[in-house]
Amino acid sequence: MQKTYAYTHHPINFDFKQTIERFFVEELPLYSFSGSGNFLILKIKKTDMSTWKLIHVLSKATGLDERDIGYAGLKDKNATTIQYISLPKKYEKELNKNLTTERIEILERTYNKAPIKIGHLKGNSFSIVLHNIASKDAKFFRTTALKMQKEGFPNYYGYQRFGEDSHSYEQGKEIAHSGKKLKGSKEKLLVSAYQSHLFNEWLSMRVKLSSTITKYPAEKAAKKLDYPLELVKVLAQQPQFFKLFLGDMLQSYPYGKTIPLKEMTKSAVMFSQAKLSPTGLLCGANVERAKSDAYHLEAPFDDRELSSLKGDRRYAWIWPSEVETCYESERKTLTVKFSLPKGAYATTFLEEIGKFSLKP
Repeated sequence: MQKTYAYTHHPINFDFKQTIERFFVEELPLYSFSGSGNFLILKIKKTDMSTWKLIHVLSKATGLDERDIGYAGLKDKNATTIQYISLPKKYEKELNKNLTTERIEILERTYNKAPIKIGHLKGNSFSIVLHNIASKDAKFFRTTALKMQKEGFPNYYGYQRFGEDSHSYEQGKEIAHSGKKLKGSKEKLLVSAYQSHLFNEWLSMRVKLSSTITKYPAEKAAKKLDYPLELVKVLAQQPQFFKLFLGDMLQSYPYGKTIPLKEMTKSAVMFSQAKLSPTGLLCGANVERAKSDAYHLEAPFDDRELSSLKGDRRYAWIWPSEVETCYESERKTLTVKFSLPKGAYATTFLEEIGKFSLKP
């Protein structure tokens, strides 16, 4: 898809490659571990290894079934990553005896009363090295990144979600429409890619709509959107870029319960203060849709035939935190550090600043 960027500056040139030397990510746990209990918690640093491979290696070392090894989220192979893993405490001796690979380093050990489960994650902290970036572009990159820390950016799924050819979602659509029960993790991944594609299409539409209202006088925006002038005037009064509609499903930020928008002025102010964010639909079973005007915008991207996976809602707009940059003029490299909430893509953040696709 050709996604719509929220920011309007000119593109910034830099070289990005996701490698173990240039791309670092560390999980931020949802809660502190108790220090006692029947589960061993490992803080693991791994290089050139996916989370699936890590779990397989730990399974071989301990004799545990892979499903008994807990993790909060998946991490890419082509990176240096730090993540938390849980396993029953009684298998610690087998782990000590049999884990030998140099690509896995156990940084810390503790214990907890419960295992780690998918989603038990506050977010991720990133450190990424960009090459061949001019000094003036590095300065503008920093200025823009700090602006985004205050004002936020659209939470698109990254290119990694859609396979090497960017069309895995098409297979997912076929599987979703077949009506059959999903078989194995591959089919689930393809159908989830279709969910993600629909979300990205919806989000791009909402960003474009918001951009039109922000960019043009009310009369011209109303004509371009074919909206009533009074509606456009009300939307234009909202202090934030991404415009809210009645019935939008809002969620406390960076986590919390989801509720439909009813009081526009109060919600818009809280949104501009990063206290809540609108959510987009991941269509599927047992998911709550938007209401009223917001569902009118959501409906074209809601596939009711997709019922083989559980549905969900995803933040449409997020804020990076702890943004830092460090430029080395001789090497023309810029190291960018920042944190994002769970499920957000570092490449989406970089693409919003660079204004080009990072897909290899």
